[in-house]
Parts: sequence; structure tokens; C-alpha cells
Amino acid sequence: MKRLARLALFLLALGPSLFAAKPNILFIYTDDHSYRTLSCYEHAESWARTPNMDRLASRGVRFTHAYIGTWCMPSRATMLTGRHQYGVQTMRMVPPYPGSAYDPEQCRFWPAVFRKEGYHTAHIGKWHTGVDAGFGRDWDHQIVWNRPRHPDNAPNYYHDQLLSIDGGEPKVVQGYSTDNYTRWAVDYIKGANRDTTKPWYLWLCYGGVHAPYTPAERHLEDYPGATVATPADIYPPRAGKPGYMQKIAAWEKGPDREPVLSDKAIGSEVGDDFERDRGRSLSKWSRQYHQAVRALDEGIGQVLAALEASGQLANTLVVLTADQGYAWGHHGFRAKLAPYDANIRSPLIVSMPGTLPEGKVCRTPVGGADIAPTFFRFAGLELPWDMHGHDLTPLLKNPDAAWPHTTMMPFTADKFGADCDVVPPPPGNHHKTGIPWYLMLAEGRHKYIRTLEAGEPEELYDLLADPEELTNLATDPAHAATVKKLRAAAIAELKRTGAKMVNTLPPVKE
Repeated sequence: MKRLARLALFLLALGPSLFAAKPNILFIYTDDHSYRTLSCYEHAESWARTPNMDRLASRGVRFTHAYIGTWCMPSRATMLTGRHQYGVQTMRMVPPYPGSAYDPEQCRFWPAVFRKEGYHTAHIGKWHTGVDAGFGRDWDHQIVWNRPRHPDNAPNYYHDQLLSIDGGEPKVVQGYSTDNYTRWAVDYIKGANRDTTKPWYLWLCYGGVHAPYTPAERHLEDYPGATVATPADIYPPRAGKPGYMQKIAAWEKGPDREPVLSDKAIGSEVGDDFERDRGRSLSKWSRQYHQAVRALDEGIGQVLAALEASGQLANTLVVLTADQGYAWGHHGFRAKLAPYDANIRSPLIVSMPGTLPEGKVCRTPVGGADIAPTFFRFAGLELPWDMHGHDLTPLLKNPDAAWPHTTMMPFTADKFGADCDVVPPPPGNHHKTGIPWYLMLAEGRHKYIRTLEAGEPEELYDLLADPEELTNLATDPAHAATVKKLRAAAIAELKRTGAKMVNTLPPVKE
């Protein structure tokens, strides 16, 4: 026994290379938060300022083309399962909106695996994936705003939220939600509400910057005089795009020719008020949206400062992303859902100083399904089931590395799991906004879109030469080979990930 004890002491003395602690994981998840609001991103407004998010990017790897999800619920389902919308079995929407439910025996969430493997797991903030938020099964600590369980409180993104703490009876909590979530996250990082002997995983789910895009009072005067350029295709027609895109008209010309939100678009988002919002310009909407981002940036700065002050920065993988972006006028949209970068492209920054490169940029397109496999790789754990994405570690180590994978983003409106096995004909394949099911695939500099409706054109965009996605190259004979290649790649991805809908895809327009 003494000999074994001496051997153990000797091995421990060899240092952390053999007995490295499992890393903590801080996963910061914002809402409806376009990459264009971060001043470290290309195409951001020149007047936007996000110093703390920029600093995170300077200490890590920033992905330029991240496709995390198409709207709130499926993006979160992917984050919790590692699977695309059609692979999340038993998940379903139940009225009233945003009601949803699932069978936890058939639809398992991977944080439960981390718990069993010695992690302390926590979730703070918004929940939009079933009335069962998983406390005691997936989460050791949880402060949850459960929108599906409490639909009457679901519009309260910024104030008077009905919150449940560690499975307790929900109570209305005062204060600005972004600041509340930040404060509780800082407490957790410092050691409150967790076993400090364990590595931890925290999913910090901000409600900002979702509608009604309410800024903190301290930011109401920020960005005075801010204006935005009118997107080139804010008004129809839109050459080369599918039929539904000719009907998108959330904006109209105002008295001074600047776009204003159209009467029929007011009421489409949480907090809209017809009398207040009628005739409100795109610049004013965008300014308010960016003002609400300011509190997010401050909160992220405070959370990162807590990591550093507590001596945990070097052993914590920090990931910042959003469920999807927000269009603000591009392609005629106000919001998200559609397969264009302006609608759905998210920020994605990954940082772990001392382990990952700092100040690097990765231009390889990646997706939301890649997040969970990456977390399992960093935790040194085997995947508990087949996940649809790929571990991003090779790109994190070398952002210029060759990447053998394509990134696919499926949209099946409000359907999940087996309800996606067959592509329904119109109007059953349409979201309530009129956007039909589609497949979007990004590889290298190109994006391919297949609208899952017979008679609609395929789309191909060169994201480097045409970042606004104005010119559909799919009908250009010079790009026929690329279209054929990416069409086949989309079908291959469906087959690889077990999507039964592959057998009922509507034909492409010849």
C-alpha cells in the first residue's frame, strides 16, 4: 500500500498534463442577436459599440459565418440534443403559444450526461423548449423564465418575469432581465449555488435582444442621430428568388422616403403597438435594437471579469453565440426565419486563453449542431448518441484548416421529429409567416438554398462577392456544376443524419 501511495504522489508531481482538471464551460446564448450588432464583425453599423464582446473576440476565435438556428424553439432544441429539428423526437408545439412539450425518455438533453460525469450544470434565463425545463434531471441549479409553461408571462422579455428557482414555485421578479441574469451568473461563477469541487457548465440564456427590444434606462440616449442605409432589396420584386419572397413587404416608403414599418407588419412581434409604432422609421427601430444590445455587452463584460477575478479564466471554455440573427429590412423582412444571412446568421466567438489561439478569425461556415460535440470533446466525454454536427476543435486550433464538412440548416417551420418525415404540400409546408420549409447549405464561399415546394427555383449565392445575397447564380450555366454539387451535398446530409423527408423532397425547378 505504501508503495502504491508513493507512486500516486510521484504521478501527481508530474504536473497537470496527466491530471488536468476538466474545463468549465460558459455558454452565453443571446436572442435574435444579429452578428451585425457586434462592432468586431464586418457589416456592423459604423456607430455600433460592443467593447466587451470585441475583447472576447480578441482573446479567441471569431467565426464569420455561423448558422445556429432559424428561430427560438428549434435552435434551442438543437443546442440541447445536438440534432437538427427533424431529429428531435417527440418535441411538439401545443397551444397556447409558445406552449411545447416532449417525452424526456425519448428526447434526452445532453446536460444530464454532464451531470452523471461529474459536472455541476446550471441554466439561467430564457427557456423555450417544452414545459419541462429539466431541473433535477438536466440541471443542478436553474433560474428559469419558462415561456412555454407560463404563456401569459411569455411577452415579458425584459421586466416582471415569472421565474422558478431550482424547481420552486414561480414568482414575479422585478428588475431588468439582462441585468438580473448577469448578476446571477456572476454569483454562480464566484461559487454560489454550486459544488465548488466540481467542474461546471453554465448555459446563460439572455432574453435580449428579442422584441420588444427594450433598452435599459441607462441606454435610452445612446447612439444619438444614428441612421442605417436602406437595404438594396427592401422592397419587392426580388429577382431570382422564390415566389414567397415576392410577397415579403414588412416595410414601405415613409414621407421622407426612408423605410417605415408597414401597417400589416405591426403586431407581428412581441410588444408592438399600432398607434405608437405606425410610421416609425427603420433607423429608429435599429437604434433601439442596438441600444438593447448595450446591456448585453455590459453583462458579458461583467461575467468575463468574474471569471478572471476568480482565477478560472484559463480553465474555462467561453462560447458566445445567439439563436439566430435579425433582418431589419434586408430582403424586405423585419425578423428571422428565412435562409438569408441577414435573417439567421449569428455571432460565434470561442475563447480559452492559453489553450486556443487569440485574435483569430475563421471564415469556414459552421452550424448550431456543431456546438454540443465540441463541448463533449473539451470535457473529454464520448457522445451519448448520434449528433448531427461535428467537433469544431480542428478549426479552433487552426482557423485556416481544411474542413471536410458542409453546414446544413433545415427549416421545417413548427414541426419536429417524426412530424418532419414527409414534406407536406402547401400550405402545410408553410410557417405562419408564409415562409416554406427549406434546406440551406453553406460550403466555402457558397450558399445553396432549396425551397421545399414544387416549382420554386434553387438559389446559389457567392457569400464573398455578394454578401447581401442579391444575385441568384443558380440559373447561370457557369455555376451549374456548383449547383449540382451542393444539391447532392444537401441530399447526402439528409441521409447522413437520418432525415426521412429525403424520400419526399419536391422536385427542383428545371
